[in-house]
Amino acid sequence: MPEQKRGQAILPSVTTEAPVVRTILIAVALVFLALCLILPVVVVFNEAFRKGLAAYLSTFADPDALAAIRLTLIVAAVAVPLNMVFGIAASWAIAKFEFIGKSLLITLIDLPFSISPVVSGLIYVLLFGAQGIVGPWLKAHGIEIIFALPGIVLATIFVTFPFVARELIPLMQEQGSTDEEAAMTLGASGWRAFMTVTLPNIRWGLLYGVLLCNARAMGEFGAVSVVSGHIRGVTDTMPLHVEILYNEYNFAAAFAMASLLTLLALVTLAAKTALEIRYGDALAHTARF
Repeated sequence: MPEQKRGQAILPSVTTEAPVVRTILIAVALVFLALCLILPVVVVFNEAFRKGLAAYLSTFADPDALAAIRLTLIVAAVAVPLNMVFGIAASWAIAKFEFIGKSLLITLIDLPFSISPVVSGLIYVLLFGAQGIVGPWLKAHGIEIIFALPGIVLATIFVTFPFVARELIPLMQEQGSTDEEAAMTLGASGWRAFMTVTLPNIRWGLLYGVLLCNARAMGEFGAVSVVSGHIRGVTDTMPLHVEILYNEYNFAAAFAMASLLTLLALVTLAAKTALEIRYGDALAHTARF
């Protein structure tokens, strides 16, 4: 063994496993990732382009496909900003103040993680459906919630609202309220302190949460399937349209639409990874799921 240099600290080994054990564990992890993640993505794109580029592009010329894409983007454009506002407000209240029911609020924020999306969609049907609690009143006044855009938006908001809040709460708690107190001591109003101090401090965590929220909003299936009614060209989002095409044995079109969803997911993943690489220190204390 080479002689220890003077002043050089002896660092204990982080791992005690034999090299062969580490190699096996890494190989198992890589094989698992290849089978469960990489291979399905490859299969999706392979099936999507099996009949050629012309057949692939023709899928998106179909009016029902365009309607599904348009509806998915509209739902995401409504649900994500609302969840962003809610996430900022909830995180601000939880991290900066002490109040009765704080633990209950944190628990309620986590509720969509523990409830099946199908169940959450069914809850809205029981509330706003034709035979629901307020359904008859809504019908009498010509207001459509279930089997219409409002129901899809509500269901999407429910399943996605924890993402922004759960990214910001630990970040705001770690930062504390010292900076805001200093700004207000110097004469800044509460709104000015929020815009010039709080918001810049949480901007990368906020963007991270918005990316995750948007990815879930565009890919949500269970809750939207219950409240949409599967009205083709009207209330079908992209995931629902994929199911319809597949059930009709139109596999090329189904995988073409699925490939678009996959591309959106990959773009979200790339943006998420870029944020982690460039602003890793700022995101170090955000929540992980």
